[in-house]
Amino acid sequence: MPVDRPTSDPRPNPTLVMVRGLAWDVGLPVAAYYALRLAGATDWVALLAASGIAAARTVWGAVRHRTLNQFAVLMLLVYGIGLLLAFVSGDPKALLLKSSLVTAAVGAVFLVTAILGGRPLTLAAAQSFLPARAEALSERYRSEPHVRRGFRLTSAVWGVGLLAEAVLRIPLVVLLPVDIGVGASEGLFVATFVALMVWNGWYIGRVLATPA
Repeated sequence: MPVDRPTSDPRPNPTLVMVRGLAWDVGLPVAAYYALRLAGATDWVALLAASGIAAARTVWGAVRHRTLNQFAVLMLLVYGIGLLLAFVSGDPKALLLKSSLVTAAVGAVFLVTAILGGRPLTLAAAQSFLPARAEALSERYRSEPHVRRGFRLTSAVWGVGLLAEAVLRIPLVVLLPVDIGVGASEGLFVATFVALMVWNGWYIGRVLATPA
C-alpha cells in the first residue's frame, strides 16, 4: 500500500525572499562601499562602485522582470546623489552631512507613500522581489485591510527610521573629529538599514501568512 508523503508548499517563503532581496539590493552596495573604504579607496571611488552595483541591479531587475526594483533604484539614488555631491564639496564634514540629506529625502518618500496609501514603497519592493506574485499581492493589498495596514505600517517605519538616522548623524559629524565621525556615521547607517531590513522581512512575512 503506497504511503502518502506530505507535499511541501511550492510557494517561496515571503520572509526569506524579501530578506534575501533586501540583502542584495541594499546590502551589496553598502558592503561594496565600506569594503572599499576600509581598503583605503577614496570616498569618490567607493561611491562610484556602490552606484555601479545599484545601477546593475536596477537594470538586471528591469530586464528580467520587466519592472523597476524599487530598493535597487533607492540605493542608486542614495549613492548616485552622494557621488554627485562628492564632486562639488571638498569639505569632509560636508561630504558626511550629504548622507543625512539623502537619507532624509528617501525617508520622506517612504512616509509619503505610506500616508497616500496608493502603493507604499514596501509593497512595490515586495512585488519586485516576488514578481510571480505581484498581481496577487496587489489584489491582497486592495481587498484585505490587514495587508493594507501592514504595508503602510512598514513603509511608515522605514520612513521614520531613515529620518531618525539622518537626524542622529548630524551631531556625530559636527561634534566628533572627522576620523571618528566617519566610523560612527557609517556604523549608524549600516545598523539602521540592517535593522529595518530584517524587521521588514519578518513582519511582512507574518502579514502575508495571515488569512483574510
